[in-house]
Amino acid sequence: MKTLILTSSGNFITNNNIDQFLPKKLTDCKIAYIITGSKKVPDTGYIDRHRQKMTELNIDYTEFDIAEKNEAELQKELDGYDIVLVEGGNSFYLLKAVRESGFDNVINKLIENGVIYIGSSAGSYIACPSIIMATWSNRNFDECGITDYTAMNLVPFLIKAHFTPDTEESLKEKANHLEYPLRALSDDQAILVQDEKIQLLGDGDEIIL
Repeated sequence: MKTLILTSSGNFITNNNIDQFLPKKLTDCKIAYIITGSKKVPDTGYIDRHRQKMTELNIDYTEFDIAEKNEAELQKELDGYDIVLVEGGNSFYLLKAVRESGFDNVINKLIENGVIYIGSSAGSYIACPSIIMATWSNRNFDECGITDYTAMNLVPFLIKAHFTPDTEESLKEKANHLEYPLRALSDDQAILVQDEKIQLLGDGDEIIL
């Protein structure tokens, strides 16, 4: 079964019981923790907090940076993991690293073989058909030369992370120009994709624009 869990914040994974959606308990899983997106942001405190939380919960994780790797190296390094957790950060830099490393090919094969993909913010964006949503941020990230926003297309919709109600009207306007449906996620929500089934996890209403 193809399984993806796409979150707005990595805290969703450590603050909620997701064992029922995994083949075994989270604490029994081996996790490949992809931190590449954090390399091009000014504040990486969120990575430190996530590391600390996973350590406190006795989660078995190993950090990886996919930048400057090739497809063969990634296939070898990511073999044997139950979950690939792709952390947030600079979506443009992360997409650039995905393309240059062949991570998109590797992750497709891993998902087909039952590995769970978990994305957080930028890690969720790159699972979508496009990362156009990253251009709506006011954080002024370096776009790293990216002009084609086409992403891995693992799911048939787009995600807007870190949704708050005050942004709904502006998102509705942007959604009118999109080719795909847009699902807005607060930091207390996630989207579960299991084969063709799509389910909202967490608190609050489901917002699809």
